[in-house]
Amino acid sequence: MARTIAKDHDQKRDNILTAAARVFANEGFDRASMAMLARDCGISKANIYHYYDSKDAILYDILETYLSALRDRICGIDLGGLTPQDKVHRVIREILMAYQGADDEHRVQINGVAMLPPEQQKVLRGYQRDMVVFLGDVLREAAPEVFAGDAAKLRGAVMSVYGMLNWYYMWQSGAGKQAREDYARLVSDLTLKGVGGL
Repeated sequence: MARTIAKDHDQKRDNILTAAARVFANEGFDRASMAMLARDCGISKANIYHYYDSKDAILYDILETYLSALRDRICGIDLGGLTPQDKVHRVIREILMAYQGADDEHRVQINGVAMLPPEQQKVLRGYQRDMVVFLGDVLREAAPEVFAGDAAKLRGAVMSVYGMLNWYYMWQSGAGKQAREDYARLVSDLTLKGVGGL
């Protein structure tokens, strides 16, 4: 007879992922052990193995869960009725808000994707690519004359915007909603108008 799934299975799994992201972010994936993860989760090592057979499986689940949800949130933003410039601001704001509370997952993503097998990397990079394309479409619409026929320039602009947003947690740890709103407006204005337009 098949073993039944406990009622709190998903909650325990989520707790393991949250704790593991914290450990991987603070200790590094290579230095973290299953025993360390179990201790941080407050459960036995055997219990972790009930959910995951390896650290690699946990790493992939952290990143797949985080990046798929992030991609769905970003690429699902309703931009109807907005001007091209307002679309830029809405997307930049939403990216920054989506990062709130996910500093550990974000830090793990920086080096973690490259540690996984190629087929898993392909899935995760697909989520990242979707977000890059989405922001690129929004920037192109806001300044079609700037990016016409210049894919390299558009990619550079997209990567620059993500660069300004992706490292926010490093120097604004724990920033609240208003601080994120203000920074999103700064990045939007910088993107659309340059330093002289601030």
